[in-house]
Amino acid sequence: MGQAAAPGLAPASPLHSVASLVVAFLAGRNARTVEAYRQDLEAFRQFVPAPTLEAAAQTLLTAAPGDAHARALAYQAHLVERGLQATTVNRRLATLRSLVQFAGTVGRVTWALDVKNLTTQPYRDTTGPGTTAMRAMLAALHTRRDAKAQRDRAALRLLYDLGLRRGEVVALDVADVDLTAGTVAVLGKGRRQKEVLTLPAPTQAALRRWLTVRGWQPGPVFTHFDRARKGTGRLTGTSLYRMVRALGAQVGVPVRPHGLRHTAITEACKAAQAHGIALEEVLDFSRHRDVKVLMIYRDRDRNVQGTLAALVAAHA
Repeated sequence: MGQAAAPGLAPASPLHSVASLVVAFLAGRNARTVEAYRQDLEAFRQFVPAPTLEAAAQTLLTAAPGDAHARALAYQAHLVERGLQATTVNRRLATLRSLVQFAGTVGRVTWALDVKNLTTQPYRDTTGPGTTAMRAMLAALHTRRDAKAQRDRAALRLLYDLGLRRGEVVALDVADVDLTAGTVAVLGKGRRQKEVLTLPAPTQAALRRWLTVRGWQPGPVFTHFDRARKGTGRLTGTSLYRMVRALGAQVGVPVRPHGLRHTAITEACKAAQAHGIALEEVLDFSRHRDVKVLMIYRDRDRNVQGTLAALVAAHA
């Protein structure tokens, strides 16, 4: 007689090990998605704890459905107790759900992970650090002439001027930049094809100065620096985050990369209103999929709630 399958596992599977399943789960995705999934699986590995990502996945996929759900719920509670934002908790649980769903697709398990998301309040702070902070950060970099300052200025310009996400900035290659045409090709969040965006003149100038220092050879636009101050490989999203935080601290303002995007979109909404541009047109700048998101930026900047509250109070 053959060996009985573990509880919750299908008796046969096209993938003969959890390790090969994890490899297949990550295959065919863009580099940023793979990195995000790996970070989420690493967080789960530390919670289990397990020696490897594959071993952590095995504890979930080889468990009985009830035990797997209990472990996922305990993991969710652990993340909440750590004080992580609901969006972060939900993303990490979504990675586990996707892994289990993939395992079911290839015949590895016969159940689905049904752990509900936490209730979130999206875009609680859409203002960002503001344009004054952005100008102060650029001014701080302007006082320096070293290569790192040229790199940081170009990255800062892309984060704000185009409202790019940090993952989009660090993923740029030299081949994506066309300074003759004044464009850059960006692989947006959740997109499979790059989108060509027009570069404002100050952004072009900052990129040109940095690429002149870096050199125009193929490879990542933004690189790390070693102790000899030479580029040594692609700058990571974490390093870009730290750079922005440090520069913000230097000018006395707490700043994160996505906050610069928030400020840029808020300013775009203001400019659209001032110039009679429909809010829907701002979608091309923000690259959001739903205009309702932009309404949050617009309405919070105009403080619609405060205006209505004042009108109501006046009648009391």
